[in-house]
Amino acid sequence: MTATAKTRITAMKAAALEPAGEASGPGAPAGDPNFMTSLARGLTVIQAFSQARRSLSISQISQKTGIPRAAVRRCLYTLELLGFVAVDSGRQFTLRPRILLLGHPYLASTPLAKAAEPVLRQLSQLLNESSSIAILDGDDILYIARASTSRIMTIDLDIGSRLPANCTSMGRVLLSRLDSAELERRLASVKLVQHTAHTLGTVEALREELHQVRKQGFAVIDQELELGLRSIAVPILDSSGKAVAAINIGIHAARASVHDMIRRFLPVLKDAAEELSLLAR
Repeated sequence: MTATAKTRITAMKAAALEPAGEASGPGAPAGDPNFMTSLARGLTVIQAFSQARRSLSISQISQKTGIPRAAVRRCLYTLELLGFVAVDSGRQFTLRPRILLLGHPYLASTPLAKAAEPVLRQLSQLLNESSSIAILDGDDILYIARASTSRIMTIDLDIGSRLPANCTSMGRVLLSRLDSAELERRLASVKLVQHTAHTLGTVEALREELHQVRKQGFAVIDQELELGLRSIAVPILDSSGKAVAAINIGIHAARASVHDMIRRFLPVLKDAAEELSLLAR
């Protein structure tokens, strides 16, 4: 038996004997006996799939997540038996439609997501542009409702899509509404990626922009996430003034200047946000 084979067998045995509650999984709190590593690993394996990588092998998932191959294999085996993933003859794994059941309870229990559909459709038809609603989830925004007139980005967007909060109009609106301590905590760990030449590249610049967004009550992104894309967003507030979500309009840059967006789209966008805010009160 080769040294490589012995190493693999040893790793598989160690993974198989690992206690279920050992805090050594992704995001595991050190020394927490209540943390279930196997559950954390399963959820991390599911999140390894994306729009760009719909089909993945055990090796690719292991490399992407940092989870040992043996543990990834057991997660996928379990998910396959439960009907959440499928595997082809080439041992490539893909998510199955049943995976939507994991997110459905949240969307079904969120009145805003359901009630937003007719408002977004009306907004999109009125302006002949795509509109969306998203919430803040970690460092990203999570799309919970969307009405699209056309595909305006090279990245497909739909309910459940995620984009970085720091360089999206809805993300900046939501970040700007955080209290100072929480905002500074997030800025201290934010990962700034230069998506285009227009992307804000420093924390100081981002902090200054967020202060301006909070002051004016809306955010505009001008080709910072993708060249040719502009968007404008406003917050959806509850009765206490807390931003529970954000609503935006996204357009091709050639269709309107930033000035035109503020003049034409902002009043209509604010009306839609006010209507939806009634559901959060």
